[in-house]
Amino acid sequence: MSKKSIIIFLILIFAAAAVFYFTVRPGGREMPENTAPGGAVRPVQGIKIVATENFYGDIARQLGGADVTVRSIISNPNIDPHEYESTVQDGVAVMKADIVIKNGLEYDTWMDKLLSASPNSGRSVITAGDIAPGRLPGNPHVWYGIVNMKALAKTITGELKKRDPAHIAQFEKNLDAFNRSLTSLETKMNGIRSRFAGTPVGLTETICLYQTGPMGLKVLTPLNFQRAISEGNEPAAADLAAAENQINNRKIKVLIYNSQTVTPVTTNLLNAAQARAIPVVPVTETMPDGSSYQSWMKAELNALEKGLASKTGSLKEKAGNR
Repeated sequence: MSKKSIIIFLILIFAAAAVFYFTVRPGGREMPENTAPGGAVRPVQGIKIVATENFYGDIARQLGGADVTVRSIISNPNIDPHEYESTVQDGVAVMKADIVIKNGLEYDTWMDKLLSASPNSGRSVITAGDIAPGRLPGNPHVWYGIVNMKALAKTITGELKKRDPAHIAQFEKNLDAFNRSLTSLETKMNGIRSRFAGTPVGLTETICLYQTGPMGLKVLTPLNFQRAISEGNEPAAADLAAAENQINNRKIKVLIYNSQTVTPVTTNLLNAAQARAIPVVPVTETMPDGSSYQSWMKAELNALEKGLASKTGSLKEKAGNR
């Protein structure tokens, strides 16, 4: 038995014991993450949802409101989701979940192992990557695409309505509010497109291609370089040289930098960009604490707009005034 198989087996054993402790024994308690003010444990209310990443959990919470209990497994922006190792607590949550939301596309494969370790015919699994209408080839970061999150929200709402028919009207109202809240993001992206379409930019990996495309920005960084960094591999020498050349010769106006997937290669690009006064716009794969999906995306778009304006906006305005 492989080391990973042993770990999954142990997680399952501990998860089963924990489920017995919290739900079967006399006086047992429900999921311990659900606490009332003062630390008192209260029973889990409504539909139990587990999300692999916190932005999916946030969307589920917005759609379900008071009728769902949501646990997001990865919520720390300092953790690389590609390298996450599941815990016993994760196994307990997955075992008891009514709905599991995961990204798929080889992004959170650790969840597949947890699901296999605790079969449950009554549990629904929603895979964002499978239902994303705007999915890009070889790019698992579908949550950066607004159209993809609209499709996910519709699917989640459909599942909530099936499980809790008494609150169909409320779920539909929540879905409508969520979709309307995305309008500000679409407006911001359209505004960036109108001002900066065609502007050359650099990316340390593929995460932002779901937005640079709709905004009409011209990504110069070789795609194979972006994919190598995203997959935790060393980029080819020719691709690395091209990325370095674009920065050293100031061919890009902004460097969009994934601050959550950091390697010596990306750090060198960051330092080179800063040394040449090229604006660096940090982005993350996990939603920061205290944010919603919408506020997180809006903050990153605002930072990108500011970076573009600091170097290209003023030049375009001057050119237009000649």
